[in-house]
Amino acid sequence: MTPHIEAKKEEIAKTVIMPGDPLRAKYIAENYLENYKLVSKVRNIYAYTGYYKGVRITVMASGMGMPSIGIYSYELYKFYDVENIIRVGSAGAYTDSLKLYDIVLATSSYSESSFALTQNNCTEKILYSSNFLNEKIKEASEKLQIKVNPCVIHSSDVFYKENDNFRELYENYKCMACEMESFALFHNANVLSKNAACILTISDNFITGEKTTSTERQNSFTKMMEVALEAAINLW
Repeated sequence: MTPHIEAKKEEIAKTVIMPGDPLRAKYIAENYLENYKLVSKVRNIYAYTGYYKGVRITVMASGMGMPSIGIYSYELYKFYDVENIIRVGSAGAYTDSLKLYDIVLATSSYSESSFALTQNNCTEKILYSSNFLNEKIKEASEKLQIKVNPCVIHSSDVFYKENDNFRELYENYKCMACEMESFALFHNANVLSKNAACILTISDNFITGEKTTSTERQNSFTKMMEVALEAAINLW
């Protein structure tokens, strides 16, 4: 147990699928896992452990933003001996080449955040996901015939900006989409010599103004979930 996770150490699997939304974690458990059990619910951050196609998997929410995923991913890696975390979430597209419900795989994450600097004096602004996990995700997408788009993403600390510079981020750093957690996740994985990946479904588009509803974001991103789960059961 930790200050934020009440599960016993043996109740957490070596691979964790990590949505931000606790209700998305609940949805994945109820619709994909067999013999699942709720193993933690501190602060309503749900964690479920069960079996997907015979392989033991944990699905746990991270909450929103880098401070939140920074806590949960660190504790899972450090105190529960988790080896792999695959974040699944939503993202806003910075280009009209990405459409609603397209799936992106974060090869790297650019951020202005001070998370890494504060955590261990890391001055890098671009952090990378695990090549190992990314290859497994690509293999899973090919097997399921679900297209994923590898790209650089922007990981932001701010949802509501007074001066949105997304066009500069797209032009200068090749950021194709934006979310709020991957930079901290990748940093913790790097610090603790673990594996992290991030697969996202486009929920809105900064160029076209298109967007999905909150209910759709919670329940309708099933293809992304299936790719992540298929990758998770083929890591060994």
